[in-house]
Amino acid sequence: MQNSRRQFIKVAGMAALGASAAPVLNSFAAGGGSAAEPKTMRAQGTLWAKQWGMVIDIAKCIGCHACTVACVAENKLPPGVVYRVVLEEETGTYPSVGRRFVPRPCVHCQNPPCVKVCPVTATYKNEQGVVVVNYNRCIGCRYCLVACPYAARTSDFGEWYTNKTPEAPEKLVSRKTASGYESRPAAEYGKKWPDRGQGSPIGNARKCHFCLHRLAVGMLPACVTTCVGRATIFGDRTDPQSLVYEQIGSPRVFRLKEELGTQPSVYYLK
Repeated sequence: MQNSRRQFIKVAGMAALGASAAPVLNSFAAGGGSAAEPKTMRAQGTLWAKQWGMVIDIAKCIGCHACTVACVAENKLPPGVVYRVVLEEETGTYPSVGRRFVPRPCVHCQNPPCVKVCPVTATYKNEQGVVVVNYNRCIGCRYCLVACPYAARTSDFGEWYTNKTPEAPEKLVSRKTASGYESRPAAEYGKKWPDRGQGSPIGNARKCHFCLHRLAVGMLPACVTTCVGRATIFGDRTDPQSLVYEQIGSPRVFRLKEELGTQPSVYYLK
């Protein structure tokens, strides 16, 4: 019954999916825009949760896609589900042309449009400012995919990398012999989800969550630790002692599509 309900709402949601977000790269304004400073007021004697943020220096990004690969491996992402893509843009005019790379995870808006449209409150912003998805509550309607102006969400259709691979002797990697990776439960949100093919997160909307399961044990997100060019910085954006807070004050800083008022927690340096 639950599966048929999800299927019905998925079909209904597809009608609007084609009108998804406008291209992200058009937000590179000539002047870069002004990234509004996060609130840093901390009441004395009050324990405040960290407000996670990320700064990506596109001048340092070399377009190696190591962050994308690390994210896929860390979260056991199936085909068609990518949390951190690297966008490419050609700059200048011939013969003086160049190319720049823009990693684009979920930007974890402080005013997230996706939260407003979820009919079952499956997606929400937690106390640390991270926009998350409750897989057990999500019905797969994809309204959030349409509402996201950054195209930072994807749907899990239950695909396997070994789809249509014949079951053969051990010389071939098939679904049966992929237990070391593809069949292993994902550990997102600090919980081991069932093997692929046994319910959530199949059928759900999926997105970057700043590797909350790693943060919980004192580790940085996988994309940060694998960045070859050291282009990605992560930390508490409201802590004056953090490097993220310092970089947010740089004159080079900007955020994607600031004119929408979404207030992303991911900042960029030109």
